[in-house]
Amino acid sequence: MEKAASFISSILGGGRDSLPEPAATVKSILIYPIKSCRGIAVPQAPITTTGFRWDRQWVVVNSKGRAYTQRVEPKLALVEVEMPPEAFTEDWQPTADAHMVIRAPGMDPLKIPLSVERSTIDDVSVWEWSGSAYDEGAEAAEWFSTYFGKPSRLVHFKEASEIRPTDPDYAQGYKIMFSDCFPFLIASQGSLDALNETLKEPVPMNRFRPNILVDGCHPYSEDLWKTIKINSLTFLGVKLCNRCKVPTINQENAIPGTEPTETLLTFRSDEVLRPSHKNNRQVYFGQNLVCKESLSAKSKGKIIKVGDSVYVLQSFPSSNDAPA
Repeated sequence: MEKAASFISSILGGGRDSLPEPAATVKSILIYPIKSCRGIAVPQAPITTTGFRWDRQWVVVNSKGRAYTQRVEPKLALVEVEMPPEAFTEDWQPTADAHMVIRAPGMDPLKIPLSVERSTIDDVSVWEWSGSAYDEGAEAAEWFSTYFGKPSRLVHFKEASEIRPTDPDYAQGYKIMFSDCFPFLIASQGSLDALNETLKEPVPMNRFRPNILVDGCHPYSEDLWKTIKINSLTFLGVKLCNRCKVPTINQENAIPGTEPTETLLTFRSDEVLRPSHKNNRQVYFGQNLVCKESLSAKSKGKIIKVGDSVYVLQSFPSSNDAPA
């Protein structure tokens, strides 16, 4: 046992010489600046205390401050977000002319400055969390109100004063902005390919909205990844990702359907994957992660890139043993 513990310790703290063979490669990195809107594929992404930089830093809310998601507003799927390409380099700071550009069908582009002082609004809520957030102003509110046909505002997470912790039952001491529950979601191309072999009409990966898409591993092997390393950063698999209705929404036209969830229920449900646990009629695709280094004050070198190798250091014995 001591030898095993020593081996794991040397890997977790050691260099690449002690790593096993790569299990997969990072194929895509995806950032979703506005919750539930379209993602941006980037060549690299710096890691902050709350996940990838710029990920889910904004959310659209209704007149009561409640967050919109595609579950109730599928038209969010058609909202495109553009960030300055240099925003995803390690040390970039917004300049006076730096903007996030938002586009949607039938709407003129909306520019959101990235470096201006904003007023604060209270009683913003996302699921169980509520607090204050920065208001992106009247022009953004009018734009989203017009798009949705009802009063809406765009708000930005107020990191200076607000903390939104992850569920301590799964990941103690970590935090997020406007993500659903955890800072990162990993999925594999092999899993999507295997799913598509069972569907009458294949679906693209954007139905599942991962942050890290990997390739080169067996289908659904990411279910069992307990500890992995990417570019010297340690990620912990903390919870299988149970899927809501969003994967059934066509991301190209915002029309909901029944697939792929209907098919996933036949082989990716509690009943199949977790037979010794309570059956909650959930389906699973991908795994939620946290990054150990996001807890440290050190900011340099916390970045992953497309093409990075993925090393699996520890695995769960089976999906029945993985947290969910």
